[in-house]
Amino acid sequence: MDILTQSLLGGVLAQSVARKTEKKVATLAGLFAGLLADADILIRSAEDPLLSIEYHRHFTHSLLFIPLGAAVAALILWPLLRHHLSFKRLYLFCLAGFSLSGVLDALTSYGTLLFWPFSEQRIALNLIAIVDPVFTLILLIGLLLGLWLPGRRVALVVLPLCAGYLGFAGIQQQRAQEVMAELTAERSHEPRRHVVKPTLGNLLLWRSVYRHEERIYVDAVRVGLLAENRIYPGDSVVRFNRRVDLPKLDAETALARDIQRFERFSDCFVALDPGQENVLGDMRYSMLPAGVRPLWGIEFDAGEPHSHVEYRFFRDSSPQLRETFMAMLLGRCDVADCQLSPDK
Repeated sequence: MDILTQSLLGGVLAQSVARKTEKKVATLAGLFAGLLADADILIRSAEDPLLSIEYHRHFTHSLLFIPLGAAVAALILWPLLRHHLSFKRLYLFCLAGFSLSGVLDALTSYGTLLFWPFSEQRIALNLIAIVDPVFTLILLIGLLLGLWLPGRRVALVVLPLCAGYLGFAGIQQQRAQEVMAELTAERSHEPRRHVVKPTLGNLLLWRSVYRHEERIYVDAVRVGLLAENRIYPGDSVVRFNRRVDLPKLDAETALARDIQRFERFSDCFVALDPGQENVLGDMRYSMLPAGVRPLWGIEFDAGEPHSHVEYRFFRDSSPQLRETFMAMLLGRCDVADCQLSPDK
């Protein structure tokens, strides 16, 4: 998730094992340790733009790395906190703060190498958005109350509340999956891969992306708490196939290898951007829940096969887009009005 939520979770976890006299120092250690796993974002190369996305949420998020990550956090903090507590206690707080960093990220849709080095598979449970204000607010209030009130009671209440929220997310995901399964059956489609994931900041509006034959289909569904479910049909694009789209490209070139890396990162949900030439997009993400314009992708020059690709973001924060998103989220958008053409 976002770094604020990661840090807050680390602080609350540290509070849950702290004594009364250690509360402030433990919170500081937990906040810092909760952030440290995301230091892998600093791994980057000017010559190889894809290196950063390959190593973000990589080995630092592995379950096996937790003891080492906690030790690194404790060693960094030790010169500042050595007069306040023993290294053993500091390591305990850092261990608590670091312990769920990878697990929390695995609950999102981005993907985390949770079982590295035994598996290179990115674990993405698609339960919660990378940014979820409700989840973050629960942790923030819990952290502040934990500093104010004595004992560990607050942390021991807040953590089950967070688990309950994630349980609710699982129920919403299951409901969204059932709705989308009915839709694919109505279309007589048999998805080879199907991802149903929450949209930004909520558990009501979900994005569905699946592959059927040689196309990628994108839809959205609003799973209301009281109102009936509402489907927003999207569009479809042809799935990228290097042998078809770039038949003359040598598999041993830098461009071919970069495309293969990006396909692996994107779980093969890749297609040429309908609105931009020479851009290969990750179709799992779009600014609009049922949109087929990717949020990010790689830009390449087929005439320069030995050059690396460029990693691009395509954010659109126009008022019209925000209004459409909010209308879909609140269930105020007519299905016909929310159907999107391939260039949106």
